[in-house]
Amino acid sequence: MIRLTVRVIPNASKTAIVSNTDGMLVVKIQQPAQDGKANDGLLRLIAKEFKVAKSRVKIVHGHRSREKILEIDANDLQKPLV
Repeated sequence: MIRLTVRVIPNASKTAIVSNTDGMLVVKIQQPAQDGKANDGLLRLIAKEFKVAKSRVKIVHGHRSREKILEIDANDLQKPLV
């Protein structure tokens, strides 16, 4: 199990991982922060980066916050995060 602390910036022009500062990943997401759309975009991006199914990435803290803690079930991790 991998845990990540992430700061999400919704309504961005492009979905991308911006930086890794102070142990926190900064991620820009195109989707707005309403109805869980930004969270869904975040989960898709992280799953793609780790090459795991989206169902293996969970938000364990901060569902309604810009700062979130994610858990990734990545027992067979193929690629480390940038």
